[in-house]
Amino acid sequence: MNAPDTESDAYAPVLAASPFRFTLQFAGHFWRWYALIATLQVLASACGVSVSLALGKVVAAISPMDVQGARELAGVWPALFLFIGLNLGELVCSRLAGFCRVHVGPLQRVRVTGHLFAYLQHHSQRYIGSNFAGSLASRISETSTGVNMLLWALIFDVLPVVVTLSVAVIILSLASPWLALFSLIWSILFLICSYRLARHCQPYSKAFSAARSETVGRVVDAVSNLTAVRLFARLGHERAHLQQYLGREVTAARRSFGLNEKIVLFQLAASLVLKVGMLGFSLWLWQQGRIGVPEFVMSTTLSFLVISEARNVSRRFLDLFEYIGNIENGVRTIVVPHEIVDTQHARDIKVVSGQIELEDVTFGYQSDRPLFRNLNLFIPAGQRVGLVGYSGSGKSTLLNLLMRLYEQQHGSIRIDGEDIRRFTQQSLHSQISLIPQEPGLFHRSLLENIRYGNPQASEADVEAAARKAYAHDFIKGMEQGYHSLVGERGVRLSGGQRQRIAIARVIVKNAPILIMDEATSALDSITEKAIQKTLTQEMRDKTVIVVAHRLSTVAQLDRILFFDNGRIIEDGSHEELLARPDGAYRKLWDRQLGSATSSGELYRI
Repeated sequence: MNAPDTESDAYAPVLAASPFRFTLQFAGHFWRWYALIATLQVLASACGVSVSLALGKVVAAISPMDVQGARELAGVWPALFLFIGLNLGELVCSRLAGFCRVHVGPLQRVRVTGHLFAYLQHHSQRYIGSNFAGSLASRISETSTGVNMLLWALIFDVLPVVVTLSVAVIILSLASPWLALFSLIWSILFLICSYRLARHCQPYSKAFSAARSETVGRVVDAVSNLTAVRLFARLGHERAHLQQYLGREVTAARRSFGLNEKIVLFQLAASLVLKVGMLGFSLWLWQQGRIGVPEFVMSTTLSFLVISEARNVSRRFLDLFEYIGNIENGVRTIVVPHEIVDTQHARDIKVVSGQIELEDVTFGYQSDRPLFRNLNLFIPAGQRVGLVGYSGSGKSTLLNLLMRLYEQQHGSIRIDGEDIRRFTQQSLHSQISLIPQEPGLFHRSLLENIRYGNPQASEADVEAAARKAYAHDFIKGMEQGYHSLVGERGVRLSGGQRQRIAIARVIVKNAPILIMDEATSALDSITEKAIQKTLTQEMRDKTVIVVAHRLSTVAQLDRILFFDNGRIIEDGSHEELLARPDGAYRKLWDRQLGSATSSGELYRI
């Protein structure tokens, strides 16, 4: 068998379930870079705030000259060099930090996106079916961006402000302890109030983020089903349906942005208080002779710098909580416990014979409403079994349990005598080939879609499989042949063409257990007859399970099971079941084919 190798990443990555620990988890991987960036930012901020000190020294050097009427610059050069050096230091350190960010930023985002996607892959079918694909994609994108932006805001905005305010207070204390005290009290009160206001804004930012993701999910859902929308003439209905979610997004946005504006109003008022207060206080100290002109220039320059930095960080508080909200929404949506997990000692399965057994299996999509109650079934190795019955009777559910897409509430499912829960899900899926009723194709080339069954398959193997699936001719008729793109979910192909690609993919995979769920339902009768011959060859030495509504498709199988409301009510060969005049299979057969015999018009498998 040429089943694909089990990939090394069969286990989901371990991710922290809180926004801060989640962020730290990824920041820790690049901690050396972040330490370097933080150090450079501290140096840049220290240089920037110290410029006012150098400016004060320049003024101090110039002042005696004005009094004496001289214009010699000899005494100014040391202060001027200090002024130039501090500006250059700020420039060099800040740009080096920026270049470091350019290097590590994309790596960080890619790492977060990759880990979230890997974690999402291990969620159950129930989880995937309960969430919009577009919404999940939006959550991953917003979370990875949020982690980057949160870290950059802390390092490039919050940290420099802390350094600036600290150094500013120290420098002001050299001129006047009273100026330093005034600036310190204002800064502390301003930051505390800004933080509390931004914290109050966080729920509104989270609500806006959630509304935005919901809208994206609805748009993706509508676009994915655009053909159905057109065929049912429901264009206006979908626009109206989307408008409901757009309205909720607008409401959430107005609440969030409205509160932001109130915070900005507070910032402007507080800044005015510091400007007027610091200027007036400095003038009073100068009038009292407690500070000179250089100290006056330095203090007023520092006050405007403090105002600028404080306003920046207060605005960033709003952004910080928005980023935290985005991360929290993503973590709470995606980083939740997996419903189906491999045990600690799970090992890879290698199917030898393909014997399948279900013992006392109880399962329901809702635990209080079981579909299967103590279901027992034994399928010998190499047997070809057909599952028939009315819709909703449990046929596809049985396949889902066998592939462990869902977990039974009670009982065991065994392959070759061992419970499938002892094996890794990745290896289990590698040993089972499935031809689904609705083939899942990627927006990639036909070659890539067929080779998806076995990445090691050569182009010759792919072409041979396509010929067996009667897909080679239509593939060669396409503009780029095997390298033609199929469109999202294979939209550029007909239903029958998609099924033939799915069949070719399974031929390439060549797993020991073959499952077909309405595998030829989209094919015309002539093509179906031809492909059935191929499928007959592929069934050799395999355990085969076929789900079909057309009984003629399963009539030549070794055994047929008739399902009704989660129970197997009939079990036997085609001839044995037809021999029961009041049997469910016989009644359904007569309804579909009338008096046709099993020897004439049936497709032989």
